[in-house]
Amino acid sequence: MNVAKFRFYEELNDFLPERRKKILFGFSFEGNPSIKDIVESLGVPHSEVDLIIVNGISVTFDYNLNDNDLVSVYPVFENLDITNLTHLREKPLRNSKFICDVQLGRLARYLRIFGFDTLYNNKYSVKTIIKISNDEKRIILTRNVFLLKNSLVIRGFWIRSQDAYNQLVQVIHNSDLLSQIKLIYRCSNCNGILETVPKELIMDRLLPNTKKYFSEFQKCNQCNRIFWKGSHYKKILDLSENVRKDVEALFSK
Repeated sequence: MNVAKFRFYEELNDFLPERRKKILFGFSFEGNPSIKDIVESLGVPHSEVDLIIVNGISVTFDYNLNDNDLVSVYPVFENLDITNLTHLREKPLRNSKFICDVQLGRLARYLRIFGFDTLYNNKYSVKTIIKISNDEKRIILTRNVFLLKNSLVIRGFWIRSQDAYNQLVQVIHNSDLLSQIKLIYRCSNCNGILETVPKELIMDRLLPNTKKYFSEFQKCNQCNRIFWKGSHYKKILDLSENVRKDVEALFSK
């Protein structure tokens, strides 16, 4: 029986039992299994991992574990430059695009309101979600850890909270997206892009008070829904301010 020592960092500890969180621990194994298989057997989805260092050298997922190896496992890096090390994906996901699973409809709506390209359909199967993620280089957002352990998943992030607001803060913090927020840029209904439309072209679609009090309008380029800065706009601004404060607080810890 061989033994290797492991240490998992930051949010990867969320997947570990208390006795293994934030400490160096031993793990017994037979033969020379791939490090990817061992990491997942310990409970951590491979899609959450961006860097593995064994005995001081960065390795890929197909590295075969040996007796007495010292292994450090790190999550996806968004705020640190590790260009010269072996990332376990092709390139950093700076232009972040998402696809949400069936449990995260409200989070998808929030992300769209904040301007992030986010697909959601409560009829998407797991197979469909994975295919779209890989074809379009989208990050899978899910509360289902087992989905992220699927061998076909390349990009994924486990949503820890059950609360939609906290989920939004978690995604923006994890992917360092504060500078990319664009309010009133995407349709919250279908993810289309909003385009300015002259008022005179949509007069027949407006209610009397809307015609009277508003002059600037946008139309979704996919579903044709009309948007304007009504009473809901103040709520969106307040939401954005609260999210910024909470994300900045997390960065300052």
